[in-house]
Amino acid sequence: MSLGLLAFHAVDSSTASAAERPVRVIEAHLADEAGPMIRMHNLCVGAGRANEGLRADWQRQLTKAHNECGFRYIRFHGLFTDDMGVYFEENGEPVYNWQYVDELFDFIQRIGMKPFIELGFMPSQLASGTQTIFWWRGNITPPKDYQKWADFIAAFTEHVTERYGRDEVLTWYFEVWNEPNLDGFWMGNPEGLPWEEWAPGARAEYLKLYATTARAVKSVDSDYRVGGPATAGEAWIDETLAFCAEENVPLDFISTHSYATMGGFLDEYGNTGTVLSPDPESITAGVRNVRAKIDASPFPDAELHYTEWSSSYTPADPIHDTYHSTAFILDKMKNIGADADSMSYWTFTDIFEEPGPRKTPFHGGFGMMNYQDLTKPAYFTYKFLNTLGDTTLRNDDPESYVCRDEAGGVQALFWDFALNTPPEGVNNQDYYNTDLPAEPVGDVVLQLSGLRPGSYQLKATLVGYRSNDVQTAYIDMGRPNQITREQVATLRAASDGSPRLDEAIEVGADGAFAREFPMRENDVWLVELLPL
Repeated sequence: MSLGLLAFHAVDSSTASAAERPVRVIEAHLADEAGPMIRMHNLCVGAGRANEGLRADWQRQLTKAHNECGFRYIRFHGLFTDDMGVYFEENGEPVYNWQYVDELFDFIQRIGMKPFIELGFMPSQLASGTQTIFWWRGNITPPKDYQKWADFIAAFTEHVTERYGRDEVLTWYFEVWNEPNLDGFWMGNPEGLPWEEWAPGARAEYLKLYATTARAVKSVDSDYRVGGPATAGEAWIDETLAFCAEENVPLDFISTHSYATMGGFLDEYGNTGTVLSPDPESITAGVRNVRAKIDASPFPDAELHYTEWSSSYTPADPIHDTYHSTAFILDKMKNIGADADSMSYWTFTDIFEEPGPRKTPFHGGFGMMNYQDLTKPAYFTYKFLNTLGDTTLRNDDPESYVCRDEAGGVQALFWDFALNTPPEGVNNQDYYNTDLPAEPVGDVVLQLSGLRPGSYQLKATLVGYRSNDVQTAYIDMGRPNQITREQVATLRAASDGSPRLDEAIEVGADGAFAREFPMRENDVWLVELLPL
């Protein structure tokens, strides 16, 4: 279906018979409230590493993401790696230096956000070994001296308390390490042992690190929030809960990670051929399972934070760039609901150097924006969700939200989630790197009642195949490795978020509105009625 042929029809709901209506009807009455809008989706968003946060382009993009998508916290690796210059020793005595951290945290606070602090990796002069991960060489070994590590963490916590104030730091989160159940992130595995042989010793060492770190944070203020285990694939949840209960170790939240790709958790340099899971309950079922474990534990009030999640764990997967990701994200957020306190999308930007600087403007990077600030379809998911009013209206359609705001505006966000997995034997890197037209799935009728009679501005914005679809526009361009200013302008115009429909309408004395919208696989519509 050509976008030029997309049609919008007013519907006379009093005369249209059931047989004449499209199969899918979304109905809501402004007085029929379902409850407050759950906003766990934008509590936090991910980024690559702390040092990238000192770059002007990274800061520009985070400001845009905060302003338009409403992200409140930012999480990243590498706060304590050597490029942040936080720890040195002179004659065996620790020397702390917080200047780069201050510059980064000052910026985050200045734009109205907060850090979700990942405490890691190990400063090389405090490390027990030399094993590292990523192009930027994050040290993955335990401390050579746990007392020095505890003193370092306490000094860091005291510093941010002094600089930003106790009341502010009480709102922060302190997370211990990142994915310690993977040998790439914790201790290494020089003997190449099978996971089931390596994991028990690594877990015991991590729990020692967790206890030392959590107690060091709490030594500054017992009300500060600390948690873990920040594992890949929802591992070590039971063990962490049991250990903290048995050893009386503080635990304010559980954190873990999940990706919707079959097999694997780590692709350091983006060389793996990944495949999207065919399970429609991927991500969602895991969240529910972890929440149930917390509820049944000695820590039933602990928050649950997924501090990384996405469709794929590799920094070179074109599914991150494709229009399919928009409905995919919405499906997960709607079905997870309040079972998680946050789902931190990994990541907001392609300015991400775990495998080193990337060579092309679109390379399947994790980000919602590429190097040139071009917005991918995933970005609009969060922008649309942030547009929704604070009150949700009762609505039986499972792939939609209908909300209202205090100004009398109404917003409807609806989508078609089609789990388009690659054919057998084909990986994401081949499948999602091609032009993939979307099939029509019928029209959707949006019917609203209880509106205040009067004038409204009606806006309807579409994300889908060839609509705010920068990846397909890039494919049309021949996928150049470097893009000119003129090509950037062309791609920006293809993904600028302009509404497909923008017109003034009148709502009559009956307070009713009805409009028909065409729908294709993985299309996402945001419809807004703004009182004039």
